[in-house]
Amino acid sequence: MNDYHSPAYADLFQRHQLDDFEALWALSLTPVDAPNLERGGHSEVCLLTLENQRFFVKRQTNHLGRSVQRPFGEPTFAREFRNIQLFQKRGIPALDAAWFGERRSGKSWRAILITPALDGHEDLVDLNARWQTLSEETQYGIIDASAALLRTLHDSGLLHGSLYAKHVFLAQTPSGWIARFIDLEKSRPFFRRSAERVRDLDVFARRLDQWQENEWQRFFKHYAGPEGPQWRQKLDARLARKRKK
Repeated sequence: MNDYHSPAYADLFQRHQLDDFEALWALSLTPVDAPNLERGGHSEVCLLTLENQRFFVKRQTNHLGRSVQRPFGEPTFAREFRNIQLFQKRGIPALDAAWFGERRSGKSWRAILITPALDGHEDLVDLNARWQTLSEETQYGIIDASAALLRTLHDSGLLHGSLYAKHVFLAQTPSGWIARFIDLEKSRPFFRRSAERVRDLDVFARRLDQWQENEWQRFFKHYAGPEGPQWRQKLDARLARKRKK
């Protein structure tokens, strides 16, 4: 079975004799969070450091997700790997893949996805937590970069599917703020473009409790240009419907 090796990291993994599936599977690593035991399988994420480069090693067994294209299921990391490649193809900033492989034998279906850590980045929830300590210029840079990222995603006809603010990572560069996505397992093309676009926006806004009205106005202006107020109204209407339930 052909595994994916990113050319940027192939030599590094080879030097450490970690360029095949079983060697990576046998690594003794400590999970960064409690393993995910949903879907009747096992899925965990661990941290690996090789020569000052940090990676997240994601390993799972029988942790399957189903979709219209794959009604009998597949490892959720296989779907995320495909989406990483799709986002790159469409020019949507997101995490990268350093390595991917899967093995199926009898009733066992294992998958490994390795992604480079986004060192130098900070997720939007953490930035929100210290929002009042940030300068206005910094706040505007974060808002503009986040809005541009979501606009690029939705204009490409794709739903993130898990667009919590903690899945938007940002970094400040000499030319300004940049933003990118993580956690692409649930990304897919829109089925109902307008409604699903608003749902993504709803999920995104939930933890951004420090953003005030003028900041949301700026966000929607950069997100949708002249149509920004319309999308804000659609989001407000969705929130109002949810409050009535």
